[in-house]
Amino acid sequence: MNKSSLNKQFSDYVIKHKEKHYRLAFSYVKNTDDALDIVQESIYKALSSLESLKNTGHIKTWFYRIVVNTSLDFLRKQKKIGVLDEKTLSSIDDGVIDNYQDIDLQRALDALPANYRSVVILRYFEDLKIEEVAEILNENVNTVKTRLYKSLEKLRIQMKDEDREVIA
Repeated sequence: MNKSSLNKQFSDYVIKHKEKHYRLAFSYVKNTDDALDIVQESIYKALSSLESLKNTGHIKTWFYRIVVNTSLDFLRKQKKIGVLDEKTLSSIDDGVIDNYQDIDLQRALDALPANYRSVVILRYFEDLKIEEVAEILNENVNTVKTRLYKSLEKLRIQMKDEDREVIA
């Protein structure tokens, strides 16, 4: 496949599924502007390495992997920045506050380790098959299944604990 038709196919894919890519990035960074930046950076990275895509049938998992890795890189960089006091933070923050429909579930997801959270997000929020999740995360299918099971168990326990706190 020549470079121009590969560029066209990739562009069509990105445009068609832009909401999914944004939602995936947002699930990691929890901020509209940062998620948009991550999607933009992911597109740039993908275009820069488009020739590494051997099989165009894998464009979905290939690009999801780029978005996941770019999101994780962003989060690692954020940790290095350090914590600022609330006044300083509010003076430099011009972003939009994002609202969650189920804040308890969001908190429970955030409490999971990144590799467990990724499996849940990709499987249930992005509705990907276990095999696709494994390919995106570059993991064994059985590893993904185990992490998914453990993640769901941790979420179940955490949600039960939060239900008890509400009742008490």
